[in-house]
Amino acid sequence: MTDPKVLIAGGGIAGLSLALTLHQIGIDCTVFESVRQLRPLGVGINLQPNAVRELYDLGFTAQDLDGFGVPAQEWALVGLNGHEVYSEPRGTFAGYNWPQYAVHRGAFHMALYQRFIERADPDAVRLGSRATGYQTNADGTVTVRLQTDKGATHETGAILIGADGIHSAIRAQMHPSQPPIHWGGAVMWRGTTLEKPVRTGSSFVGLGTHKKRMVIYPISHPDPGTGLALINWIAEVTYDDPTAHAATGWFRQVEAKDFAHHFDGWTYDWLDVPALIRGADVTYENPMIDRDPVETWVDGPVALIGDAAHPMYPTGSNGASQAIMDARLLGASLLKHGVSPTALAAYDDTLCSPVSDLVLRNRGAGPFGLLNLVNDRCGGVFDDIETVIPLAERASFMAKYKAAAGFARDALNSAPPTIAPGSQLA
Repeated sequence: MTDPKVLIAGGGIAGLSLALTLHQIGIDCTVFESVRQLRPLGVGINLQPNAVRELYDLGFTAQDLDGFGVPAQEWALVGLNGHEVYSEPRGTFAGYNWPQYAVHRGAFHMALYQRFIERADPDAVRLGSRATGYQTNADGTVTVRLQTDKGATHETGAILIGADGIHSAIRAQMHPSQPPIHWGGAVMWRGTTLEKPVRTGSSFVGLGTHKKRMVIYPISHPDPGTGLALINWIAEVTYDDPTAHAATGWFRQVEAKDFAHHFDGWTYDWLDVPALIRGADVTYENPMIDRDPVETWVDGPVALIGDAAHPMYPTGSNGASQAIMDARLLGASLLKHGVSPTALAAYDDTLCSPVSDLVLRNRGAGPFGLLNLVNDRCGGVFDDIETVIPLAERASFMAKYKAAAGFARDALNSAPPTIAPGSQLA
């Protein structure tokens, strides 16, 4: 490995994806993670084909991903009476060169961690070390301030990458006047239930309107004996008064009876939503939050990635995918420009503006905006969707979103690797 060292504040998906990338291209790094022990937290997330491509280039295989997820075959939106609004194949089923995966977030996170410490060294991830701020030095280096069980300490390196999430201390110092976390009134309840998958057996289904919505998809392969799979679901309600649930907790454990009544009557011949909710072993409550975009993710030798840079509503199912893309594009910039502020500035120029636009697009319901259109035009109930929104309009809506999110099929399939095989920093 070569000097100089990169400091990474945060050992989540963004931070560990960057750490693996840096190890791959021969750049030394240390990850500082606030928790004392990493555990497989969270429920389901989606990895879009652009992100899966990068994982393959990092050495992950389809067999690896099958260990904690399942390839998605279909993305579908359904109206309130259970009739289809729009559907399309996904991943290799749609002609991409790479699959889309629905995975268990915690299991995926642990796989990134295990892969990095096996390739680098267990000491390359320092648990129980929370970044509290940074200082740029006269010689061009940067010092990250850390809080540990043994007290305050610090570490100096060539550059610092803030991958410390939506509550990032690095971002707070970089943008001390940033507005508070934005919450528009939507509350999500998340859980997983053992149930038989619907439609194709590996379909991502969005059901409802902008006021009440369910998202349902499997994150495991069906059991050969029972046909049951682990079904990830998200139940969402938007309140007219955005202060109504201001005390909502982040991943606060709640009882299904506290919210399942919102979805009474959502029973169809192919899906029983109340039963799905009540069948979960445990359910969690979250406000749907993000932050207003900032004009830059860079301050000299310091840069932001992942949720520290662009926390976004999960309506586009691409938050984790964008974190992986951040890491890979930053790695490519470091290869081109060296471990320097110049590389960070080039990364910022490439991503900050378009991803900030994506944050706002997701705040406006992202691809679920089609359900909003259906609700506006017919109240979410229809016999023939063609009389409500013609297919050409529906397809155009989705194509624009995929292009904005960076996974338009033909552009992705024809693009060269982000980092060429065997690339090493000179």
